[in-house]
Amino acid sequence: MKRLIVARIKLGDFDVDGIVEWTKIPESVIACDEHRNLALKMAQESIVLLQNKNSILPLSKSGQSIAVLGPNANDSTMLWGNYNGFPKHTVTILDGIKSKASNVTYIPGCGHTDNTVRESRFGSIVSPEGTKGLKATYYNNEDLSGEAAAVQYYTTPIRLNNGGATAFAPGVNLQHFSARYEGKLTCKQDEDITFTVRADDAVRVICNGDTLINRWDFDETGTRNRTAKLPVKAGDELNIQVDYVQQINVAMLQFDVTSSATTSTEEILAKASQADIVVYVGGISPRLEGEEMRVDAEGFKGGDRTSIELPKVQREMLKALHARGKKIVYVNCSGSAIALEPETESCDAIIQAWYGGEKGGEALADVLFGDYNPSGKLPVTFYRNTDQLPDFLDYTMKGRTYRFFEDKPLFAFGEGLSYTTFSIGKASYKKGEVKVSVTNTGDRDGDEVVQVYIRRIGDTDGPKKTLRAYKRLSLKAGETISAAIPLPRESFEWWDNSTNTMRILPGTYELMIGNSSDAKAFTTVKIK
Repeated sequence: MKRLIVARIKLGDFDVDGIVEWTKIPESVIACDEHRNLALKMAQESIVLLQNKNSILPLSKSGQSIAVLGPNANDSTMLWGNYNGFPKHTVTILDGIKSKASNVTYIPGCGHTDNTVRESRFGSIVSPEGTKGLKATYYNNEDLSGEAAAVQYYTTPIRLNNGGATAFAPGVNLQHFSARYEGKLTCKQDEDITFTVRADDAVRVICNGDTLINRWDFDETGTRNRTAKLPVKAGDELNIQVDYVQQINVAMLQFDVTSSATTSTEEILAKASQADIVVYVGGISPRLEGEEMRVDAEGFKGGDRTSIELPKVQREMLKALHARGKKIVYVNCSGSAIALEPETESCDAIIQAWYGGEKGGEALADVLFGDYNPSGKLPVTFYRNTDQLPDFLDYTMKGRTYRFFEDKPLFAFGEGLSYTTFSIGKASYKKGEVKVSVTNTGDRDGDEVVQVYIRRIGDTDGPKKTLRAYKRLSLKAGETISAAIPLPRESFEWWDNSTNTMRILPGTYELMIGNSSDAKAFTTVKIK
């Protein structure tokens, strides 16, 4: 058995508490249909429905026109998150929506932090053999010679590294290897395209025999971003070649071919004017939040966030769409909490989609159109605004996470809606078990996650509550289930100031049960 995260979701440092489960996967299912099905299931279960005014969701697959826009709508690598694997194919959110609905228009809209829209042209590249994707030939030497160690085809922008002892491809050395990437791009319109490469050691980018980027100097250490812009005409054919040589230590290569354009709000509003529903896929990106990154934009500093607010350009776009009377389903992609208080007014529905992995777009479409009833719960607290948090350099827990937060958050830890409704009955605790009845009071089958929290009475320094047990229940419409949730003596481990350790601490504890951290008390128990 081995652990494999196939739909990587980056969670917060203190609020996790086990809402999301990691799954053990046998070697035999890796890179097969079961693997892909598991990736889809994990992505589906992670999606959190936070708002659904007037039951605007699920959407109809026909009979209404849908405009899809936003910086994350057509971005495949965004879905991978950070510290990720590299799937051979990724379903973007736009792809997922188009696979379900009959009348969909894509409008790139704005970028994450400005009005510049960057669209990848990588998906239009074909290999020298004519198959879709950029062909990669790897050699276990540093001079691109001899027998190939592996051949791969990439249909999404390249983002490879050997972190965690991950080879660029099966059979390829972790160090001391070389690679040649080849493909042809046929331009569909007049525009300026940009080649962007980031690599350690030696790299060069050649287009139609012309070397546009040349970092073939092994004395130059560290990773560097290099770009080259090229004006093209519709019908131009670009024969692209990227050569890469890795010597020692870090191996890292990123490559994409993009087009950039700046559009005004009025242009975007005009294009969206005829749509019945706007699905705006926004938030942030792994290229904005991450460890020691070179990010210099409003709300960010070197990969750290200086504000948890949705970037201003996106907030203003949603506000403008709302002012025009558009029905808006807002899909937020991020690896951390985003303050979305104004969006609860400008948007009809809000979905937290995280970075859903290779099947993230398919999973999101399943939720949007009702093929999957959402059941995800927030593994972090979503605050109303940045001002609700203490100063970043205040390292105490006071005022942070549901355990120590005294104010009312926008969306509580553990919160998450469904297309049906549930009623949690009276609970009891006896012999290490919480017993409770749960009823699906709606007209659709669905899952509910019942959560059990505890608080040590009289502990003024400790958390006001902490999650110690939960259980996912699948209920048919109208069904009632009597659930038993284990809460053994070991669940009452608490911080002991006298011994400076975590241990099962005698005392009186209050037990709370519900479907979020707003759980209500139902009994007390004395631990000896």
